[in-house]
Amino acid sequence: MSAAERVSRRCRVTGRVQGVWFRASTRDKALELGLEGEARNLPDGAVEVVVTGPQEGVDAMCRWLWQGPPEAKVERVECEEAAVAGHRGFSTA
Repeated sequence: MSAAERVSRRCRVTGRVQGVWFRASTRDKALELGLEGEARNLPDGAVEVVVTGPQEGVDAMCRWLWQGPPEAKVERVECEEAAVAGHRGFSTA
């Protein structure tokens, strides 16, 4: 896939999203969808997710973030377009 066919989004997920396997579940879903990127906890209790890949995969990931893993209680997901970064794989910093 060429760089022109890849899109990237940065999402901020709030609610009960830390301490409930949110980052690991996000990594698993991203890899299932063939995406690269990262998920990291933010000091205010939110999780930031950056995903890069084909448009349909990125769209599916953004929808999945509203659900998250079973123990999560997602209250809000805010996504914005982001510059396509050179991620390799998916990390949970």
